[in-house]
Amino acid sequence: MKRETKHTGVFTRRALFLMGAQVAVFGGLAAQLYKVQVVDGGRYATLADENRISARLIAPPRGRVLDRFGTVLGGNRINWRALLVAEQTTDVTGTLESFSRIVPLAEHEKARIEREVHRHRRFIPIMLREFLSWEDMARIEVNAPDLPGVLVDVGTSRVYPFKGEFAHLVGYVAPPNEADVASDSMLALPGIRVGRAGIEKFHDVTLRGRAGAVQLEVNAVGRVIRELDRQEGTQGRDIGLTLDAGLQQAVGKRLGDESASAVVLDCRNGEVMAMVSNPSFDPSLFNSGVSQQQWVEWTRNRRAPLISKAAAGLYAPGSTFKMCTALAGLNARTITPGDRISCPGYLDLGDTRFHCWSKTGHGALDLRGALKHSCDVYFYEVARRTGIDRIAAMGHRLGMGVDPTIDLPGARAGLIPTRAWRRGQGKAWNIGDAIVSGIGQGYIQLSPLQLATYTARIASGRAVEPHMTRSIGGVLQPGTKPEDWPSLDMPERDLHLVREGMWQVVNEAGGTAPIARLGEGRGQMAGKTGSSQVRRVSRELRERGGFKSENLPWEYRPHALFVGYAPYDAPRYAVAVVVEHGNAGAATAGPVARDIMMETLRRDPANRTEPQGARVADKG
Repeated sequence: MKRETKHTGVFTRRALFLMGAQVAVFGGLAAQLYKVQVVDGGRYATLADENRISARLIAPPRGRVLDRFGTVLGGNRINWRALLVAEQTTDVTGTLESFSRIVPLAEHEKARIEREVHRHRRFIPIMLREFLSWEDMARIEVNAPDLPGVLVDVGTSRVYPFKGEFAHLVGYVAPPNEADVASDSMLALPGIRVGRAGIEKFHDVTLRGRAGAVQLEVNAVGRVIRELDRQEGTQGRDIGLTLDAGLQQAVGKRLGDESASAVVLDCRNGEVMAMVSNPSFDPSLFNSGVSQQQWVEWTRNRRAPLISKAAAGLYAPGSTFKMCTALAGLNARTITPGDRISCPGYLDLGDTRFHCWSKTGHGALDLRGALKHSCDVYFYEVARRTGIDRIAAMGHRLGMGVDPTIDLPGARAGLIPTRAWRRGQGKAWNIGDAIVSGIGQGYIQLSPLQLATYTARIASGRAVEPHMTRSIGGVLQPGTKPEDWPSLDMPERDLHLVREGMWQVVNEAGGTAPIARLGEGRGQMAGKTGSSQVRRVSRELRERGGFKSENLPWEYRPHALFVGYAPYDAPRYAVAVVVEHGNAGAATAGPVARDIMMETLRRDPANRTEPQGARVADKG
């Protein structure tokens, strides 16, 4: 009995020991399970999701650019692209080599990708290739196991349905450079574009929007199984312009193949209805990259298609400037409405003779007659009496030769010289400089946009400023009402005298531009012709009588200009036309301005709410 008790006791102790060991082991396992499932459950769930889910930021859709009736001038289209997420591959160089065997990459593209990988955080996708074809996408998907970190994504690409017809105004976008990315990290996202010209540049931040995010479920080799969630971010706001797409096209068609520009403004509030520079270019080429051959072709073209002639082209205004000289003289009281000045065909000053365009002269003329016949001698004398500083001050008051306020990058201020300006060049001002300035020659340089603004101010009596932004995100902006703009604070009598002279230019027998008369039922247009020399005509050549500008090489011929507004009795629209090297303003620019004004009055875009006849050649 004692032996049995002894064995039983030993067994019992062993059993207890084993049970204790088992409890300890299972207790430890339970504790570890509790830690894994409860205490660290969230962290492990996140790690599991990170192995299963690929998350990345996506570029927001860029806001659209619209005309005043909602016609799309700059929009978006689907763009398939290949991206690289560096943190999802251990060998970026090897991945690039594998990708390049499927979709060839040039050496400069590989270098660019390597730079971006080292410059950006590793979770930010890097663009490998845009504008993929279906065949390219299929090859990438089939070879996904050999392309760790590479994925196919859909984004948007900028498209300009009207191509070159709005290029100088809407502008274009291009990939951001290193300086851009340094200023805004969102610009590192693939597919982001930055406005480089025109409205795209001026409203770039508004058009960009805010970045979104997408979550994708992937398998062990990185192949995308499905999209779990997508937040598109905040799309950029639409920009509504004052332009009428149909009128813009009609103006461009009327200019034809001429190297020329034309501007149509609403006299009452300065809204730009149309602004055309010819020739133009296709802005969509900057989105995908301009070839060296195309760039050379543009830069070697003597008609300068990349320059916005309407806003950045500067020309001597010629006789279109004579209204400014007249108003300066009236304001300074160096002339009166009834003063008559005799024109024998020239004005002598010392040993220098300043010629009138009429060799036989015009006889004695008052202000209205001088404008009607565009007498040079009359305005030589007014400029001599008034002085350049007073003429410049009036020009600035009328919107010329001052820094532009228009929402269009690249618009130039032009120049109306002063004595101080001349001293700044280390030279003295002389009376001869003032005399030629009276007829818009000499140092004066203005853009067609400034000439249109000047004409609108004379017509309305208000200090309207040209502008193109009508709404942002659908919200109408200030400046659409006449009362938004202050009065010029000039005597109505002075403005009325100048307007009458402009009316006589077009509508009265003997005026210099009867060809610019509007058709029946279109009201009457008041206007002024101009021809500006681009090279000096020697006295010897003039006296020989052998000078004919049409016989000169194209680049030496005078520019042809015309400014006007209509209807005369209730001014609504102002127009300015410059035909480069077009010779006579009356014969060349006058008919163009007439046809543009007739089309503008027919469409009357400022008083319509629906588009009329905008033709989209290619929606891309």
